[in-house]
Amino acid sequence: MTEFEAVYSEYFKDVYRYMLCLSKNESIAEDITQETFFKALKNIDSFKGNCKMSAWLCQIAKNSYFSYLKKEQNNVERVEDITDVFHIDLEQILVDDESAFEIHKLLHNLEEPYKEVFTLRFFGDLSFLKIAELFGKTESWARVTYHRARIKLKEKLI
Repeated sequence: MTEFEAVYSEYFKDVYRYMLCLSKNESIAEDITQETFFKALKNIDSFKGNCKMSAWLCQIAKNSYFSYLKKEQNNVERVEDITDVFHIDLEQILVDDESAFEIHKLLHNLEEPYKEVFTLRFFGDLSFLKIAELFGKTESWARVTYHRARIKLKEKLI
């Protein structure tokens, strides 16, 4: 077994679950996961070891997914505007697939580090401690950044 095959075996399920959380579609999750490992194999020399391998792979997957959404955006009909955000919790909005797509578009345009922290916490289900580790920050920083990202998303929904 090559070194890359070991990486594939160890992290495939994690990347797939992350993509499934983002896309809510098994076929898309599988395609993006395969694309992620293909890109990782092509660019393995660019992995510097500054973060965990799983974080690097999930970043590739996230970028691949957002690229996929951009391509698909032209094929998707415009969904209804989301109204009355103050009475609807963000998590409730994400239950509806059409609304979730709107949130993903807004999230894609959110500035860093808010975009990544929100994605890692909400879709990747990472703890604030693990997010803080990825950024080399404190757990409090991760919590504050996540909550600010939520506020920014809600403001953009208005």
